[in-house]
Amino acid sequence: MKALLSNTEVYRIDSEEEVKEAIEEAKINANAEGYILKGYSTKIKEKKSKGEVIDAGYEVTLKKEYNTFWEA
Repeated sequence: MKALLSNTEVYRIDSEEEVKEAIEEAKINANAEGYILKGYSTKIKEKKSKGEVIDAGYEVTLKKEYNTFWEA
């Protein structure tokens, strides 16, 4: 038997508002989808060319725990 214990998902999101929505959605869906949101992080990433920012986005990481190794 195999069981998924945890999962780390990494997303690219374009706006700060969408980042907030994605995190809230993960929190809301946790019970329905059977996981515990163990943590999340965001950081802004910028692509530069000749010192100018030509693209930017947010990297959002969600850490989800589905089961523990030893069931209670």
